[in-house]
Amino acid sequence: MNFTHTEDRRMLADSLNRFVAEQYGIEHRNQLAYGDEGHSPALYAQFAELGAIGALFPEDAGGFGGSGFDISVVFESLGRGLVAEPLLGALVVGQALIVAGTESQKQRLDDIIAGGVIAALAHDEPGSHYELNKVTATAAKTATGWVLNGAKSVVALGEKADLLLVSARTAGGAFDEAGISLFLVDGTMAGIGKRGYSCFEGGRAAELTFNNVQLGADALLGAEGQGYGLLEHIQGYALLALAAEALGAMDVAKQYTLEYLQTRKQFGVAIGTFQALQHRMADLLLEVEQVRSTVINAADAIDNAQGVERAKMLAAAKYTVGYAGTLVAEESIQMHGGIGMTWELPLAHYAKRLVMIDHQFGDEDHHLARFMALSQAV
Repeated sequence: MNFTHTEDRRMLADSLNRFVAEQYGIEHRNQLAYGDEGHSPALYAQFAELGAIGALFPEDAGGFGGSGFDISVVFESLGRGLVAEPLLGALVVGQALIVAGTESQKQRLDDIIAGGVIAALAHDEPGSHYELNKVTATAAKTATGWVLNGAKSVVALGEKADLLLVSARTAGGAFDEAGISLFLVDGTMAGIGKRGYSCFEGGRAAELTFNNVQLGADALLGAEGQGYGLLEHIQGYALLALAAEALGAMDVAKQYTLEYLQTRKQFGVAIGTFQALQHRMADLLLEVEQVRSTVINAADAIDNAQGVERAKMLAAAKYTVGYAGTLVAEESIQMHGGIGMTWELPLAHYAKRLVMIDHQFGDEDHHLARFMALSQAV
């Protein structure tokens, strides 16, 4: 495997890192992320102009990238700046459109790439625990289309989303893999209830309810009752993106901590000269490099692995960033001392984001169990 990024990817990373550093400073970021909007529509449009969204999709779909390494480059840059813009939703909904969309449905991807549409996946439900097959929302077929009922939880920017990808059961029981269907739903449709709230680490999410939402026949994405496989497919992209984002955030937290150890003095010397702290910092550096390796493996798996092998490598990546992210967050704050917990220090916000990444699309316990089950299935 060639670990060296292409010239195009290096240029994209440089452009994104420069833009984030200049336009997404931590104070401005916190005003946006913890504000009423949870993000900046204007900055999201600028990310689109820079090609950050287009890099997530292949050329034949209107983008100019789409490989695992393109995705990892983009999200690592986003992680370095704690960017709260809805690129993850764009990625998973866009990939679903590419795989299963009709020609008319795929036209929505142009708007997503242009940054004019906020897309969100509405799959998790109250009481569910990361399992893709846990779907109780229902879609009943009518003479003209479908009637959607149910509730979805923790939908990223769900109150702002223009386009929702909603999972609903059209057959089978609550935990059956068969019988799950996916629907493209306009976020402004009658019958959708929204309760938005701020997230712990910034950004916003929403609880959504669907009360007899009337959908046309063209709202169905893919084959009826066959949505589980598509959910697995797009979840893989989300796991890679989150792992790469975590890597970017860990790199910054590591650098902040290293600089602090080199400048903070006790007894007239930098605390970085104390052997105990040197050992802890060395362990932290090793964990970050382990995460870097697992992100590379996950990016390769997106492009080249299939079936169980693909799922195993992506689960391994999410497990690794789960435990390593928590460790990096805790160690960085502890080595800073009390100042590490303050709002004014950027480190505190990186630590919160690292902890919360673990809870998106399955935490470390979930993916460790998943990896073990997949290994036994081979």
